[in-house]
Amino acid sequence: MFKCIFIRRGVVLGLASLAIFAAACDSGDSGSAEADKEAGRANVDAMTREHVGDTADPSDATKVLPRRAVVSERLPYAEVGNELVYGHFVFPADMIDPLPAIIVIHEWWGLNDNVRTMADRLAGEGYIVLAVDLFGGKTATSPEAARQQMLNVVENPDPAADNMRQAIDFVNATAGAPRIGTLGWCFGGGWSLNATMLFPEELDAGVIYYGQLTDDEDRLHAINAPILGIFGAEDKGISVASVHSFEAALERLRKNYEIHIYPGAEHAFANPSGKAYNAEAADDAWQRTLEFLNHHLIEDDGEES
Repeated sequence: MFKCIFIRRGVVLGLASLAIFAAACDSGDSGSAEADKEAGRANVDAMTREHVGDTADPSDATKVLPRRAVVSERLPYAEVGNELVYGHFVFPADMIDPLPAIIVIHEWWGLNDNVRTMADRLAGEGYIVLAVDLFGGKTATSPEAARQQMLNVVENPDPAADNMRQAIDFVNATAGAPRIGTLGWCFGGGWSLNATMLFPEELDAGVIYYGQLTDDEDRLHAINAPILGIFGAEDKGISVASVHSFEAALERLRKNYEIHIYPGAEHAFANPSGKAYNAEAADDAWQRTLEFLNHHLIEDDGEES
């Protein structure tokens, strides 16, 4: 088994109040919003440096088939700015009753075949999966185009938040999922964390693969869902120092979390189409992800029913 650095796991102190979180947001000023955008712009710059010379071309590692047969389709799950938003919806072919759902959030490349493949693999583990599209149907094939896509969301995050809200509503009301988790990589990892802060009462788990973090306890206080964070020790975009700051804030707030830092792994080490792909670390992270999701979305659901 690949040896990663494991940072201790916290415990949940209690349910945070959505009303308190909303009040905190309402009481903020334009300065805090601009500070968030500045942090986002810095993250875009960091991702641009990390992905220099990278491509979105799939490798053989993307050809791994789901463990069980799945059914997938492209369908609309939201309407943002008077435009329908289409996602990749997939579930086990032998599904009878509604299953727990995972909302998958793409990297800065967009909702491409690599992301759809990962969604299919998750569905093959026994989940309803909705891979969302936060880029309005656009996918990038160059770091320059990907940078602009990501920057567009940083400068105007409200449509993406609305998109995520409707995705949660879709898997809850339409698909009937008893529990819901989020999972994202890079840009999507940051939005997986965002979702747990924005929708604390609706989500039951959040997985962050090397996404933008915060140590702002006013924002993190809202989180109810257990958090799994996956990071690379050699990631210059999401530094180990920022991971430790994030972990310390979660610990002070007594949240439920697990954080793993993989020695020798760079940013996007789990992306099989990238130059930084690290098969050993990626395989270990995938197994930890499945165990985490199973525990919080399937086992916990069984305990409550």
